[in-house]
Amino acid sequence: MALSRREFFKKGLIAAGTAAAALGGFSFVRNRAHASDNRVSPPADTRRKVTRYVDLERSGELGQREQALWDLYSPCRLCPRLCRTNRAAGMAGACSAAGELRIASFGPAFNIDQPIAGTRGSGSIFLSNCNLLCVFCQNWQIAHRGDGRVTTHDNLASIMLDLQRRGCHNINYVTPTHMVPHIVKALRIAIKQGLHIPLVFNTGGYESLEVIQLLDGVVDIYLPDFKFQDSNIAARFTHGAPDYFLHAAAAIKEMHRQTGTLHTIDGIGQRGIIVIHLVMPENLAGTDSFVRWVVSELGPDTHVNIMAQYRPMFRAHEHPPLDRRITPEEFAQAIRWAREAGLYNFH
Repeated sequence: MALSRREFFKKGLIAAGTAAAALGGFSFVRNRAHASDNRVSPPADTRRKVTRYVDLERSGELGQREQALWDLYSPCRLCPRLCRTNRAAGMAGACSAAGELRIASFGPAFNIDQPIAGTRGSGSIFLSNCNLLCVFCQNWQIAHRGDGRVTTHDNLASIMLDLQRRGCHNINYVTPTHMVPHIVKALRIAIKQGLHIPLVFNTGGYESLEVIQLLDGVVDIYLPDFKFQDSNIAARFTHGAPDYFLHAAAAIKEMHRQTGTLHTIDGIGQRGIIVIHLVMPENLAGTDSFVRWVVSELGPDTHVNIMAQYRPMFRAHEHPPLDRRITPEEFAQAIRWAREAGLYNFH
């Protein structure tokens, strides 16, 4: 079973050389991206045209989308917290991110959902900070403390091109919500230099519907968490987000409308949505309600990753029953609920 988006970072997602490049200086990747003698032809199947963002750039629409996202950036309304911070002036928002583009790490990921990782890995780029700030965060150093390195849009574009050149099946942005305008700006630079593989939006689910609508045709594959079904529980464990269910439900429905059920070629995801759900102690995540919601709102053929990897991290020990792992019986019950609800593309 796949690890959570944050857990596989700690399990050796990033090769040592890539991590050194990410933390020690991004110029190494920029030089590689522009060095013709380092160019490697990608495998034949990555040449298939599956991305719509190239056409959006050619038509001028992507530039308009980028401007609309910058308009939401300062005062910041990129996520449902609507903190309205002047991030362009360097002020930190509710996510603790200010105006600069900050990356924690990047590299091919293999121990995530198989249609995303494939045989050559998912080109994962971890953004520093987070707009959800769960008390049980498995990578709190990045999400809460903001560990990472400031970089430029040109260099982020070079990182994407480098991951494509290394044969990754896609570009996978992990926790991208608070950095979406930066991502689209870098994407436009990379498109001009030949980027064409699918773009993955790997998120905690706490999204603004307006922002997700602006990503229609930009994002090929959505990997949203749907963490909580109960507003009171969400408020306790997500730095005060009692409206988590409301916004996650609306955003995920829009993601599904845009991309539909996961479409693959030779087992590799090209377009669609995989909803991620972490089973929690004493059913705090509301798994029984979650699976019924998916069947009712998205359809029984929706791809769902029901995860058993919860472990108490960060400040979870302060919030029983989050201070323990789930039991085998709790996970078995979650799987029974999924079957009883009628889901059949879950794992």
